[in-house]
Amino acid sequence: MTSPAPHTVSDVMTPTAVAVGPRAAYKEMVELMRQWSISALPVLAGEGRVIGVVSEADLLLKEEYRDEEPELSAPGSQAFDEAAKAAAQYAEDLMTTPAVTVHPDATISEAARTMARLHIKRLPVTDEAGLLQGVVSRGDLLKVFLRTDEEIAAELRETVLPELPPSARAEVSVQDGVVTLAGQAQGAALIPLVTRAVRSVEGVVDVRFEPGAREGGHQGCGKAS
Repeated sequence: MTSPAPHTVSDVMTPTAVAVGPRAAYKEMVELMRQWSISALPVLAGEGRVIGVVSEADLLLKEEYRDEEPELSAPGSQAFDEAAKAAAQYAEDLMTTPAVTVHPDATISEAARTMARLHIKRLPVTDEAGLLQGVVSRGDLLKVFLRTDEEIAAELRETVLPELPPSARAEVSVQDGVVTLAGQAQGAALIPLVTRAVRSVEGVVDVRFEPGAREGGHQGCGKAS
């Protein structure tokens, strides 16, 4: 029996998160990021509700404006906000708010899309009340690709191939995360269906098709590489 694949943020997140309060000082935050090798800090209020995030980019504005006077700009503009952060000393003035967060039951692909769309490296994980549950990073999301070839092949045989139409079933082997299907799933109409089904398994890097060694019969129990 294959091990359950990580499918949600709760499967891969770091449950113990380094966070700060609104009055955390600038140098304190720099030191925490260095000490824990992280790129952002959730800012918490009250009982642990996430109210913002201070990132390396927020802190670097102070260095960016060190040798020049910030240009005067209208309140609410990006330039105005950056100039204000460059002069800030505490988390409450440096943080980006509202914080972009993710729920523990969000899928790994949902979290990955959020990070890619917003160009961020880490997401605070919060419950329905907004309380911090942990942090998920890009590196955490990549853990799915540490699954062994044997685990991926076993999951494909147990959960994916039996659900396909009989005419789409095939022998499966996996090498370095690349799934090779040999058998009947060669029709142009079936290939997109099979490809989507195989890619739904966490840890699959790519899908390839080869002419089947056997005609007729639906296999699905080939030996994994």
